[in-house]
Amino acid sequence: MGFPTANIRLPEDIDDGIYISMASLDNKVHPSLTFIGSAKTFKETDKKAEIYFLSLNEDIYGKKISVKLLKKIRENMEFKSADELIAQMEKDKIEAEKYFSR
Repeated sequence: MGFPTANIRLPEDIDDGIYISMASLDNKVHPSLTFIGSAKTFKETDKKAEIYFLSLNEDIYGKKISVKLLKKIRENMEFKSADELIAQMEKDKIEAEKYFSR
């Protein structure tokens, strides 16, 4: 869908939603968006965390990642189509970029 993510297990119970976050990878901190929940649009039921790095374009498979949630920007939602979800993800990305540009 154009938003590659790192999927991680949840160490504690966290409210579902989309969060502006900071993700640590290889001792460097990166601005990110984090989805917590199950992908309702695709009828998934497993709760997970998916981290999207705003400005990182490298293979991170198998690397250790930690995340700090900074601000919840919306609830987990079900969309009518993948295209509708992607459009919302673009809006979420813009909101996060504005947050980090302050």
